[in-house]
Amino acid sequence: MPRSVAIVGAGLAGLSCARTLAAHGVETRLFDKGRAPGGRLATRRVEAEGRAFAFDHGAQYLTARGALFRATLEASGAQAWQADGWHVGVPRMSAIPRALAEGLEVALAREVVAVEGAAGAWMLRHAAPRRPGQKQADDTVEASGPFDAVVLAIPAPQAVPLLRGPAPHLARVVEMVRIAPCWTLMAAFPSRLALPDTLRPEGSPIGWAARDSSKPARDAATECWVMQGGPAWSREHLELRAEEAQAALLTAFAELAGGLPAPLHASAHRWRYALVEQALGAPCLWEPALGLGAAGDWCIAARAEAAVESGAALGAVIAGR
Repeated sequence: MPRSVAIVGAGLAGLSCARTLAAHGVETRLFDKGRAPGGRLATRRVEAEGRAFAFDHGAQYLTARGALFRATLEASGAQAWQADGWHVGVPRMSAIPRALAEGLEVALAREVVAVEGAAGAWMLRHAAPRRPGQKQADDTVEASGPFDAVVLAIPAPQAVPLLRGPAPHLARVVEMVRIAPCWTLMAAFPSRLALPDTLRPEGSPIGWAARDSSKPARDAATECWVMQGGPAWSREHLELRAEEAQAALLTAFAELAGGLPAPLHASAHRWRYALVEQALGAPCLWEPALGLGAAGDWCIAARAEAAVESGAALGAVIAGR
């Protein structure tokens, strides 16, 4: 059993893997390019017009089919919302990964750009996250290690280039996974909109819309909405500038609402890898001879629960359980 494991990605899969390994006495260190753990379980907080607004701009709600994820939600203080079986983090979705990260060593704002070395002596090269199209300066790259094993708990398309050097055969397997993008619009309005709290419109660029401020423990005095572009629309318009995507989705939402007041705040965020369309079909990947593995919802299905199950499965395999 490895004594030290580096985990790239501090989303649900990476956190679940780390907690499983820690329970078996394995030392772990997580690396994530974000400013907080959680991946797509994220919350954006902004100030506009002298007011504070918060938007769960990633996963909108969580459902649990198995005992492991139910226990995870209970331990993180999630509460019921809307439909039977829907749960959300309190006071925001990002509270769930923050709770799971407690007691773990997490290096944030570190983008891993290479996995180098050999079995039992892996090194990670990492740096501050780059902007799209920006080249990484050599003098900003740091190295961490050695680690006995490395886990990639990031979206499959991001794992592929990190695997090509040390394990090209694993890279070819992961290349089979397909993940759809999602443009997300966050908007706050000066007054309550005459709409239900959640919408799944048909024939619209928007595939989902929710009154985010209707969730438990949110500021009900604000009128905060999150609108997600459908997979087909998001893929077709993937390379729009954020301002262009914002305008297009706001126009689409105005059509659904029969008109809108001028928003107090509006911004768009692009999730390049959001919804699993073709999964790997296995709980996780692990190459014991190399000490390299991968986990994520993309191994199993398009559910947050699948990420937790995949990470826990890989942690158990590494620990010999």
